[in-house]
Amino acid sequence: MKAKEFYNVAVYLRLSRDDGEAGKAESNSITSQRDIIRSYIRKQKDMEIFDFYVDDGWSGANFDRPAFKRMMEDT
Repeated sequence: MKAKEFYNVAVYLRLSRDDGEAGKAESNSITSQRDIIRSYIRKQKDMEIFDFYVDDGWSGANFDRPAFKRMMEDT
């Protein structure tokens, strides 16, 4: 009998500086992204969140983003 596959999921969230909200610890968009993804993963029997990687206020023009780099090192 084949063992069931199980996935540890890395969740990467990013919002550009241009879309952020000044003075907030975390933008509403990042909070919303986190909630939607967390809700989806909880419904999956073969998935568990390994970690959240959040680059709130970073451009997507390149990969020079702290949380993205950390996620790639964790793989």
